[in-house]
Amino acid sequence: MTVTDTRRAVEAVWRIESARLIGGIARMVHDIGVAEELAQEALVAALEQWPESGVPDSPGAWLMAVAKRRAIDRFRRQERFERKLYELGRELETQQVASEPELDDIGDDVLRLVFTACHPVLSAEARVALTLRLLGGLTTGEIARAFLVPEPTVAQRIVRAKKTLARENVPFEVPEGPELARRLSSVLEVIYLVFNEGYSATAGDDWMRPEMCAEALRLGRIVAQLAPNEPEVHGLVALMEIQASRARARTTSTGEPVLLLDQDRGRWDRLLIRRGLAALERAAALADSPGPYALQAEIAACHARAPTAEVTDWDRIVALYAELGRTAPSPVVDLNRAVAVSMASGPAEGLALVDRLAGEPALATYHLLPSVRGDLLVKLGRHAEAVEEFARAASLTGNERERALLLGRADDARSGS
Repeated sequence: MTVTDTRRAVEAVWRIESARLIGGIARMVHDIGVAEELAQEALVAALEQWPESGVPDSPGAWLMAVAKRRAIDRFRRQERFERKLYELGRELETQQVASEPELDDIGDDVLRLVFTACHPVLSAEARVALTLRLLGGLTTGEIARAFLVPEPTVAQRIVRAKKTLARENVPFEVPEGPELARRLSSVLEVIYLVFNEGYSATAGDDWMRPEMCAEALRLGRIVAQLAPNEPEVHGLVALMEIQASRARARTTSTGEPVLLLDQDRGRWDRLLIRRGLAALERAAALADSPGPYALQAEIAACHARAPTAEVTDWDRIVALYAELGRTAPSPVVDLNRAVAVSMASGPAEGLALVDRLAGEPALATYHLLPSVRGDLLVKLGRHAEAVEEFARAASLTGNERERALLLGRADDARSGS
């Protein structure tokens, strides 16, 4: 095996095993920063040794054994950790390098890692960066490119996040009781933030970043396997599966955005839709009433079930948005409901609801408010007003593809088409 082949193998193993490895070490050392350092040391050892020895039959277990040995060395150098040295040494003696950890331990360790990386004591940006680093195995460079921010910024966020977790003595554990629900919402929020940034990029030259959608889906599926009795986990997975099913139809061959009603539904991924609907059924079976993610998934399912845009059950979507507005009030939800109302009852009724949102501080710089208003004005024949709304929307978006789309719609409205 060449050095290049070995490096590729190590990178593939790291992407698959890093979360389990860091989680397993963190369970013992109770410090995510130290756990990642030890995991990285094991990775370096693999890069040094595997070109000569070959990739072991159980590479994850090999990395875990090396990381444990490095932990013992570290504790040996730090004499005050004699008791931990004894515990780790005894565990290592009973473990064969080629043996795999118990599946339950793997699941528990990864789940602990999820809840720790997504702890509310961290900012949303720090949670996202740390999660992609620890759970996704992404480098700081990959995370920086995904969010179009400088690499040093991402590196600082990750370093500060680890220091904050250590300073605040955040326990490496899965919370229980009421704390579980609160912390789980943070975990799901992080995963959905990653998905949304991939689905509709807030900045840059591309409207979509499919690799980020895929990473969020992977993380969501992991959490669903580790927490199978939590309905909102399945609700989020359902939502992401169904939304992701439209990916191929959301852009042209040259990358221009294609809006939902104009998409070729024959290009929607039916397998992802089936997976999403199955996850939605699991969520419904686990809860007396749907949570916010399950409600959004129900809305996405209405579109997925409709063979054409014309036969979409808009009345059902209006009702679902109304329920979502009661469950998780938000001006953005109200705006989406206004769009659904316009499809169910006509643009005039939809515009009346949109105009009520004009003074919402949360929507002051939200480009979709003037974009929606422009669309409804066009349908009502008020083209001059629509031009202004599309131009305003274009000035507010940070995405170049979306800006071009909105300016094109302004030109169309100007010509009265």
